[in-house]
Amino acid sequence: MKMMITKDSMFYRFSLYGFLKNLRFFDPFILLIFRSYGLTYLQIGILYSIREVAANILEIPTGVVADSFGRRRVMVAAFLFYIASFLMFYFFEDMVFLSLAMVLFAFGEAFRSGTHKALILEYLNIKGINDLKVAYYGLTRSASQFGSAVNALIAAGLVFYTGSYRVMFLASIVPYFLDLLNVISYPKILDGKYQRIRKAEVWNRINTTLGEFRQIFYDKSFLRALLNSSSFAGVFKSAKDYLQPILAALALSVALLNNLEDTRREAVIIGLVYFGIYILTSLASRRAYQFSERFSSLSKAVNISYIFGIGFLILSGVMTQLQIILVAVICFIGLFLINNIRRPINVGIISDQISSQVMASGLSTEAQFTTLFSALFAPLLGLLVDSFGVGSGIAIIGLIMLVLYPIVRVK
Repeated sequence: MKMMITKDSMFYRFSLYGFLKNLRFFDPFILLIFRSYGLTYLQIGILYSIREVAANILEIPTGVVADSFGRRRVMVAAFLFYIASFLMFYFFEDMVFLSLAMVLFAFGEAFRSGTHKALILEYLNIKGINDLKVAYYGLTRSASQFGSAVNALIAAGLVFYTGSYRVMFLASIVPYFLDLLNVISYPKILDGKYQRIRKAEVWNRINTTLGEFRQIFYDKSFLRALLNSSSFAGVFKSAKDYLQPILAALALSVALLNNLEDTRREAVIIGLVYFGIYILTSLASRRAYQFSERFSSLSKAVNISYIFGIGFLILSGVMTQLQIILVAVICFIGLFLINNIRRPINVGIISDQISSQVMASGLSTEAQFTTLFSALFAPLLGLLVDSFGVGSGIAIIGLIMLVLYPIVRVK
């Protein structure tokens, strides 16, 4: 199938979009940056919740806006929101302004996420190759994964050269401005047909989303599959950045880097580890089907991967608390791998529970639940870490997830 795909200029522009989009140089250091601003872990968790909830709410009307003003214009607006948020993150340390920056960032996420997929699908429709959409999207997405790996190395190099984490926000403006120019170069025909904004249509979409949300509670088998997927994804999104302070502690223990100041030592270790993680997670995603084939059913695969993932989370917290940092890092890497293995399996098991006619609605509802769990777990984990330390906080949130397992276990 891959041989049938023509890699024309649009293919490379779509791929370039994904590569540049993932050059968020601050990502591997975001928790350390916020800590350097004097924020507590609870405040950081609240910022994460603001981002998740705002992006989720804004997701509902963005499709209408894109259809009314043109998808390319909405993409340009998305990058402008991103750049505005980066500037605000750089210049301000106050919680109020950081919260506003998170809302601006959420606008960028909501305007960008589904809109670019629509641009790709419109292009495939024009070319008459809709049957290749899975392979085409997969190939362009691989550029995003490569961008994440390169991002870690460039970010580490920038911190090593400048000795500052904060400058990562300014540096991230460059690839995002280039991506803005890239999107502007897309042909106008990809905008699709313009439609007038009608308030009734916006409210109809909101009511439809709420209706789908309510309907979930009538199907217990689907509800379990949804809760299994979204609760794990939510706690992962809330906990994944806590690898950064653990890696910072590891950097201080590496004798080979003793001649470097702390920030540069941390940058070297964090950059190399995140580069390795993104390479491994890319491979893990491709081999998810091999993992699932080892079990008699997808339900067993998703249940066992849940237990393994939460086990890695708890163990990483315990090892951090015991100051066995290297083992804690390895456990965290295991958590990243399990999360990437689970995603294709979760999509498969959710698709088994509902009809194809409501597949988009089902996956959309799963995303809504993931946001709710992430918005709940992020401040809770921050509070636990402030009260008991990074290791104990991570271990406790893992134990809470373990207690929830009988509820989310897929039968």
